[in-house]
This record gives sequence, C-alpha cells and structure tokens, in this order.
Amino acid sequence: MAAFDVNKALPMKILLSRLALLVALALPTAAAAQRGGDAVYIEDRFNQLQQSLTNLTGQIEQLQNRNAKLQQQMEKMQADYEYRIEQLEKGGAGRPGGAAPRPAAQAAAPAPTPAAGAANADQLYDEAIKKLQEGDYAAAERGFKTFIQRNPQNRLAGNAQYWLGETYYARRDYNSALTAFAEGYKVYKTSPKGPDNLLKLGITMSVLGRKPDACAVFARFSQDYPRATDLQKRRIEQERQKNGCG
Repeated sequence: MAAFDVNKALPMKILLSRLALLVALALPTAAAAQRGGDAVYIEDRFNQLQQSLTNLTGQIEQLQNRNAKLQQQMEKMQADYEYRIEQLEKGGAGRPGGAAPRPAAQAAAPAPTPAAGAANADQLYDEAIKKLQEGDYAAAERGFKTFIQRNPQNRLAGNAQYWLGETYYARRDYNSALTAFAEGYKVYKTSPKGPDNLLKLGITMSVLGRKPDACAVFARFSQDYPRATDLQKRRIEQERQKNGCG
C-alpha cells in the first residue's frame, strides 16, 4: 500500500511543479510590462496565468478523484481477501477438499459491483473537467449543469457547482458567475470547494464594482472557514487589500 501511495503522488507533484513554473515565468514578464506602463497587458497576462492555474487545479482534482476510486477498489479487494482467509481459518482446514462453505444466500448473490449511477456520475464529471481544461467552456458548462441536476447529493456536486462558476468567469460572464458562486456557497457550504466558492464570489463582486459587498464576503471567510488553507487565507488578505477593505 505504501508504494501505491507514493506512485499516486507523482502526477500531483508534477502538476504542482508546473504551477510553480507558471508563476515564475509570468512574474518577469509582468514586471517588464509594468515598467513600460502597459496596464492592459499586465491585466491580460494575469488573466492568462489565472486561467492556467485554474486548468491545472482541475487536473489535480481529476487525479485525486481517480486515486480515490482506485483506493476504494483496493480496499474492496483487501476486504474480500480477508473474508476468504477468515472462512478458511474457521472451518476449511477440517473439511474434505479444504474449502469453507459459504452461506447459501451469499453464494447465490452476485459479487458486489459499483452502482451504475455512481459510475456514470463520475464519468460525466470527468468529461466536464476535461472540457474545462481544453478551454471548451460552453461544453464544460453543459456538463457541470447536467451533473448537478442529476446528482445534487453527490460528493462532487459542490465541486461541480464551483467549476460551473469558473466556466462563466473565464468567459467574463460575471453576472452568471456571481449567481453560480453564490449558489455554491449557499447550497454546498461544507463541500471541499466551499471556501473557493466564497472567495470567488467576493472576487466576482469586486469585478462588478460591488466593492462593499465584496469586502463583506471577504470578512465572512475566516468566520465560516477557520481551517482554510494558507493559500486561501493569503488570497483573501490580498483581495481585502486590493479592494481597500477596512
């Protein structure tokens, strides 16, 4: 199991290294543009960098989802193996043929398999993430909407709601993004993407010129998510300073 965990971590390390490389490459270019006074160019470069980070984050999340499914499969195999060993130890050694009988009902039942609905949901989510990474935001939007409509209680529903907002934000449809992020915060507040929904809700409000509302959102962050990551907390502080929040 230890070797498996190490191997699983390698793709994530590669993606994280790409994140660091993107930041390192963008900073000198942005600094040069700033010296030239080209504020529009700086803004465009920042938006490009932000979108690249969003896409890489989606890749990491997709890997995490796949790794979680692999882990579940391994745990199932381990449980089945332990059950067979237990049955052999209980009575198999003293019986003709050395095999332990299994209860009739259990023997007649087919081996448990993942529910078709869950498998379809995962596939739908992965396809939407892929479209997002490819920059096909309209297709990603449709995919995430379909996923949420069909699987509102799925463990990935909060994530899908957040990425739905990102499909709008990437296309500068800020009003739709605002609605999506607000819905994510309201309905999926405790999901893994809850903090990101609230953060992006405030950022979108700021873009729309609603700075007092954005500051109010940023002020709620530490109250609602005291265990947020250091990166998320730094982003909140940066946005507070950028918007002149008191």
